[in-house]
Amino acid sequence: MKRTKFSVWLNLLWMFLKVNLLSPSGPASVGLLYKEAVGNIMSEERFVEAVGFSNVLPGSEALKLAMFVGYAAGGVAGVFTALLGAVLPPTVMMLAVAAVLQRFQEEGWLKGFVKGMSPAIAALIIMVAWELFHVSKSKKIDKRTLFIAALSAIALWFDLPSPLVLLGAGVLGVILFR
Repeated sequence: MKRTKFSVWLNLLWMFLKVNLLSPSGPASVGLLYKEAVGNIMSEERFVEAVGFSNVLPGSEALKLAMFVGYAAGGVAGVFTALLGAVLPPTVMMLAVAAVLQRFQEEGWLKGFVKGMSPAIAALIIMVAWELFHVSKSKKIDKRTLFIAALSAIALWFDLPSPLVLLGAGVLGVILFR
Protein backbone atom coordinates (compact mmCIF):
# COMPACT_ATOMS: atom_id res chain seq x y z
CA MET A 1 0.00 0.00 0.00
CA LYS A 2 1.44 3.33 -1.07
CA ARG A 3 1.48 6.05 1.54
CA THR A 4 0.05 9.44 0.63
CA LYS A 5 2.04 12.62 1.13
CA PHE A 6 -0.41 13.66 3.82
CA SER A 7 0.10 10.41 5.76
CA VAL A 8 3.90 10.89 5.55
CA TRP A 9 3.57 14.43 6.90
CA LEU A 10 1.21 13.29 9.65
CA ASN A 11 3.68 10.52 10.56
CA LEU A 12 6.53 13.07 10.70
CA LEU A 13 4.50 15.42 12.89
CA TRP A 14 3.59 12.61 15.29
CA MET A 15 7.16 11.26 15.34
CA PHE A 16 8.70 14.61 16.29
CA LEU A 17 5.92 15.47 18.74
CA LYS A 18 6.48 12.11 20.45
CA VAL A 19 10.29 12.39 20.46
CA ASN A 20 10.21 15.93 21.82
CA LEU A 21 7.58 15.16 24.44
CA LEU A 22 9.35 12.05 25.72
CA SER A 23 12.87 13.42 25.49
CA PRO A 24 12.92 17.21 25.42
CA SER A 25 16.70 17.64 25.54
CA GLY A 26 18.38 17.87 22.13
CA PRO A 27 21.22 15.35 22.55
CA ALA A 28 19.11 12.87 24.51
CA SER A 29 16.39 12.85 21.87
CA VAL A 30 18.80 11.50 19.25
CA GLY A 31 18.55 7.95 20.66
CA LEU A 32 14.76 8.00 20.61
CA LEU A 33 14.69 9.53 17.14
CA TYR A 34 17.10 6.81 16.03
CA LYS A 35 14.59 4.15 17.09
CA GLU A 36 11.75 5.98 15.34
CA ALA A 37 13.47 6.91 12.07
CA VAL A 38 15.96 4.14 11.27
CA GLY A 39 14.23 1.44 9.27
CA ASN A 40 11.03 3.47 8.88
CA ILE A 41 12.25 6.59 7.11
CA MET A 42 15.98 6.19 6.55
CA SER A 43 18.90 3.81 6.84
CA GLU A 44 21.26 3.76 9.82
CA GLU A 45 24.08 5.15 7.68
CA ARG A 46 21.91 8.05 6.53
CA PHE A 47 20.84 8.77 10.12
CA VAL A 48 24.45 8.83 11.36
CA GLU A 49 25.26 11.17 8.46
CA ALA A 50 22.35 13.42 9.49
CA VAL A 51 23.54 13.52 13.11
CA GLY A 52 27.08 14.35 11.98
CA PHE A 53 26.00 17.16 9.69
CA SER A 54 23.58 18.56 12.26
CA ASN A 55 26.46 18.88 14.71
CA VAL A 56 28.86 20.49 12.25
CA LEU A 57 26.54 23.24 11.03
CA PRO A 58 25.75 26.19 13.31
CA GLY A 59 22.43 26.30 15.14
CA SER A 60 20.24 23.92 17.09
CA GLU A 61 21.18 20.29 16.43
CA ALA A 62 17.65 19.07 17.13
CA LEU A 63 16.13 21.42 14.58
CA LYS A 64 18.73 20.64 11.93
CA LEU A 65 18.16 16.94 12.50
CA ALA A 66 14.39 17.47 12.19
CA MET A 67 14.94 19.27 8.89
CA PHE A 68 17.20 16.51 7.56
CA VAL A 69 14.81 13.70 8.54
CA GLY A 70 11.77 15.70 7.40
CA TYR A 71 13.30 16.35 4.00
CA ALA A 72 14.34 12.70 3.60
CA ALA A 73 10.79 11.55 4.28
CA GLY A 74 8.56 14.27 2.90
CA GLY A 75 10.50 16.86 0.91
CA VAL A 76 10.17 20.55 1.67
CA ALA A 77 6.72 20.14 3.25
CA GLY A 78 8.22 17.36 5.40
CA VAL A 79 10.80 19.84 6.67
CA PHE A 80 8.09 22.21 7.90
CA THR A 81 6.03 19.38 9.38
CA ALA A 82 9.02 17.93 11.25
CA LEU A 83 10.00 21.40 12.47
CA LEU A 84 6.49 22.01 13.80
CA GLY A 85 6.62 18.72 15.70
CA ALA A 86 10.11 19.53 16.98
CA VAL A 87 9.41 23.13 18.05
CA LEU A 88 5.95 22.89 19.59
CA PRO A 89 6.66 20.69 22.67
CA PRO A 90 9.82 22.49 23.83
CA THR A 91 8.20 25.88 23.32
CA VAL A 92 5.22 25.00 25.48
CA MET A 93 7.47 23.32 28.07
CA MET A 94 9.82 26.30 28.18
CA LEU A 95 6.96 28.71 28.78
CA ALA A 96 5.72 26.48 31.63
CA VAL A 97 9.21 26.11 33.18
CA ALA A 98 9.83 29.87 32.92
CA ALA A 99 6.58 30.55 34.76
CA VAL A 100 7.47 28.06 37.53
CA LEU A 101 11.05 29.32 37.88
CA GLN A 102 9.84 32.90 38.04
CA ARG A 103 7.55 31.95 40.89
CA PHE A 104 10.07 29.83 42.88
CA GLN A 105 13.42 31.43 42.01
CA GLU A 106 14.23 32.31 45.63
CA GLU A 107 13.52 28.82 47.05
CA GLY A 108 16.49 26.75 48.32
CA TRP A 109 15.13 23.44 47.03
CA LEU A 110 15.51 24.67 43.45
CA LYS A 111 19.34 24.67 43.72
CA GLY A 112 19.29 21.07 44.97
CA PHE A 113 16.97 20.10 42.15
CA VAL A 114 19.36 21.48 39.55
CA LYS A 115 22.37 19.75 41.18
CA GLY A 116 20.44 16.48 41.19
CA MET A 117 19.70 16.72 37.47
CA SER A 118 23.35 17.05 36.42
CA PRO A 119 24.29 13.34 36.77
CA ALA A 120 21.10 12.32 34.97
CA ILE A 121 21.98 14.56 32.03
CA ALA A 122 25.45 12.99 31.87
CA ALA A 123 23.86 9.52 31.87
CA LEU A 124 21.52 10.49 29.02
CA ILE A 125 24.43 11.72 26.91
CA ILE A 126 26.32 8.46 27.57
CA MET A 127 23.27 6.44 26.48
CA VAL A 128 23.01 8.40 23.22
CA ALA A 129 26.70 7.83 22.56
CA TRP A 130 26.20 4.11 23.21
CA GLU A 131 23.28 3.99 20.74
CA LEU A 132 25.33 5.67 18.02
CA PHE A 133 28.49 3.69 18.77
CA HIS A 134 26.77 0.35 19.41
CA VAL A 135 28.28 -2.39 17.32
CA SER A 136 26.14 -5.08 15.79
CA LYS A 137 27.44 -8.64 15.51
CA SER A 138 28.30 -8.13 11.84
CA LYS A 139 30.39 -4.99 12.38
CA LYS A 140 33.57 -4.59 14.37
CA ILE A 141 35.23 -1.45 15.66
CA ASP A 142 38.65 -1.20 14.11
CA LYS A 143 41.72 0.74 15.23
CA ARG A 144 40.94 3.67 12.93
CA THR A 145 37.53 4.20 14.54
CA LEU A 146 39.03 4.04 18.03
CA PHE A 147 41.79 6.45 16.96
CA ILE A 148 39.27 9.01 15.71
CA ALA A 149 37.16 8.61 18.88
CA ALA A 150 40.21 9.02 21.16
CA LEU A 151 41.53 12.01 19.23
CA SER A 152 38.08 13.64 19.31
CA ALA A 153 37.77 13.07 23.07
CA ILE A 154 41.19 14.64 23.66
CA ALA A 155 40.30 17.63 21.47
CA LEU A 156 37.02 18.14 23.36
CA TRP A 157 38.85 17.76 26.69
CA PHE A 158 41.00 20.75 25.67
CA ASP A 159 37.85 22.78 24.90
CA LEU A 160 38.14 22.83 21.12
CA PRO A 161 34.78 23.82 19.61
CA SER A 162 32.68 20.73 18.86
CA PRO A 163 31.91 21.73 15.24
CA LEU A 164 35.65 21.99 14.61
CA VAL A 165 36.24 18.58 16.23
CA LEU A 166 33.49 17.01 14.10
CA LEU A 167 34.83 18.59 10.94
CA GLY A 168 38.33 17.34 11.77
CA ALA A 169 36.99 13.84 12.51
CA GLY A 170 35.18 13.84 9.17
CA VAL A 171 38.33 14.87 7.29
CA LEU A 172 40.33 12.26 9.18
CA GLY A 173 37.67 9.69 8.30
CA VAL A 174 38.05 10.52 4.60
CA ILE A 175 41.80 10.03 4.89
CA LEU A 176 41.72 6.85 6.99
CA PHE A 177 38.77 5.07 5.39
CA ARG A 178 39.64 5.42 1.70
